[in-house]
Parts: sequence; structure tokens; C-alpha cells
Amino acid sequence: MSTWPFVVMVAAVFIQRTSKGWSEVAQKVVMPLGVAAIGVSLWQLGCDWAGAEIIPTPWRTALAMREITASDRLLGDSLASLYRVTWGFLLAAATAIPLGLVVGWSTRSFWAMNPIIQGLRPISPIAWIPFAILWFGIGDGAGIFLIFLSSFFPICVGTMAGVRNISLVHQRSAANFGVSGFELMRRVVLPGAMPQIITSLRIALGVAWLVIVAAEMCGMDSGLGYLINDARFMGNRYDLVAATMMVIGLIGIVLDLLIRRLENFDEVKWGYVKQ
Repeated sequence: MSTWPFVVMVAAVFIQRTSKGWSEVAQKVVMPLGVAAIGVSLWQLGCDWAGAEIIPTPWRTALAMREITASDRLLGDSLASLYRVTWGFLLAAATAIPLGLVVGWSTRSFWAMNPIIQGLRPISPIAWIPFAILWFGIGDGAGIFLIFLSSFFPICVGTMAGVRNISLVHQRSAANFGVSGFELMRRVVLPGAMPQIITSLRIALGVAWLVIVAAEMCGMDSGLGYLINDARFMGNRYDLVAATMMVIGLIGIVLDLLIRRLENFDEVKWGYVKQ
């Protein structure tokens, strides 16, 4: 059995204990790399222990990553997945946020709509795949519909929770100044709920990225999920499967970093603890 993973693990522990005196930027870079090194070491150990040729090692996966990166197909499938996620997510945000504001603010609307929302929310978007294909066929329409479903409920519920948790002090202060109607919604309700809305957007985007890959494995003819399925049946190329999974993870990190940029706006900074 190879001994190099143990060396890497010891080095990662050493970095963990000696990084306290480093700058914040250095810690943010080194600490994730140390955790990644431990993960790769455990991966290699698992491959050595199993002794099965079909299980891809980190090195074989790296070679497969270079192979798919050099091909034009990776770019095309990545753009196909991102296209579906972008449109489905934006449509969900454009409908779920206004609905969540109204349902969260109006008690009668909450009584009427909340049971329906909570009843539909637990249904997995994957369960809608047969209906999506039936209604929209195999292609972008079905994918966008599934992303819309997977994003709508987290955003709507998060918006409702943000509105209903607005402090009574803010509501009474607005009433004292005669603020009501649309002006109350614009100047008090929406800013007060915005931190929770952004958090729900972040969660929904992660769910959407997960769902589109699963949907593409079941009923699409393009995308990263379809690429995984194709690699699995292409002579058991599980190294390509693992490499595509890594691409999916890297794109997911980038998407999360982009959505977190919304937290930097002055209107919502008050809702986050500086770390």
C-alpha cells in the first residue's frame, strides 16, 4: 500500500497547527488546500485498499480531466447545463419573491397559500421528470421547468420567513411616519427580508445545480449529467465520470461565490455577521 497519503495527511495537520500566525488571506487559501489534500489521500487509500481496477485513482482522474478539458464537448455540455439553470433560476426568483412577500405579509394570504406551498414543496423535482418530458419534450424546456420547480419553493419559503420575522419595532415605526401600501413594502418589508431572501437564493441555486445534473442523467440529450451517463456506458470510463463530477463541483463553487456577492450590497450588510 502506498505511504504517500500518510505523508500528505501529516503535512496537512502540521499546516493546520502552524497557520494561526498567518495572514487571513493565506489561511483562506491554505486551509481548503489542506482539507483537499486529506480528501485526495483518503481517496487514494480507498483505491489501494479496494484493489479494483475499475475504481479511478486521483491520478487517472487527473488524466481524464485533461482529456475532457481538451475536448469541445465539455464546454458545450457545461454551457447547456448553465443555460437551463440560469433561466429556470431567474424565472423562479421573479415569481417566488413577489409571491413570498405577499403571502408572508398578508395573514389571509398566508392561511390560504401556505398549506398548498408546504404540500408541494416536499415533492422531489426529480419526480416531475416524466411530466416535464411529456409537456416539454427532451431538451431545454424540460430542464428549465425542473430548475424552476426546484428553485421556486426554497426562494418562496425563505422570502415568507424573512417577511414574517420582520421586527414589530420597524413596522410600528413605519406606521408612525404614515408609511403604508406599496411604499411600506418597498422601504420596510423588502429591505427587512432581503438578508433571508439572499440566503434562500443561495440555497436554491445549489439545489438547482444538483437537480439539473440528475435530470440530465435521466431525460436529456446534453449537459454535464448526460456527459456522466455517456461516460459510464463508454467502456466503463469511470475516470471520466469522476472527472466530470469534479467539474460539476468546481462550477458549483463558482456559482456560490457569485451569488454571495449579493451580500456585499449596503442594503443587506446589516443582516450578516462579519467573519
